Amino acid sequence: MAAPGSRRARRDVDPLEAPKGLPRGRRRPTGRDVLGRFSESFARAMGTSAFLIGLTVFVAIWLIWNALAPEQAQFDPVSNGFAVMTLILSLQASYAAPLILLAQNRQDDRDRVQVEQDRQRAERNLDDTEYLAREIVALRLLVRDMASQDFVRSELKALLEELDRREVAREAEAASAEEQDEPRREPDRRAARP
Repeated sequence: MAAPGSRRARRDVDPLEAPKGLPRGRRRPTGRDVLGRFSESFARAMGTSAFLIGLTVFVAIWLIWNALAPEQAQFDPVSNGFAVMTLILSLQASYAAPLILLAQNRQDDRDRVQVEQDRQRAERNLDDTEYLAREIVALRLLVRDMASQDFVRSELKALLEELDRREVAREAEAASAEEQDEPRREPDRRAARP
């Protein structure tokens, strides 16, 4: 397990290195951060139905205008095979692919950090669970060795019966001792009378 101050032990690790000494929320954005954020927003925007509808409407208007407008008003005539539109769409595609890949790489970095944090959290949970299991076993052993209420009652009854027997035995001994002492005392009393 990583030491508390190390990069692996931190929970707020950003996939891109933060400049040392600056708090996470106040660091200066680097060119890589700006480009990464732009690529993520670009990829996010290109993945929407609004982008597809907007691009379709743009291309349809472009094609209709250049096909049906008078020749002086056409800026990308049909006779040239819509060369300008082809160039624009090719440029859009050539920039979109790398930006989407860059956004995916940043997401992979974040996912990797999240997986590491989840693994560390799972290790801590496993350690806590094992500790609690050991404590429960120790408590079970202690409870098993403890006397139950019925056991204590039966022991107390046995002790009371034993005390009663001893008391009865003492009384019987005392009574028999008195009987043995009485005949001896009677002759002495007779002798003392005359």
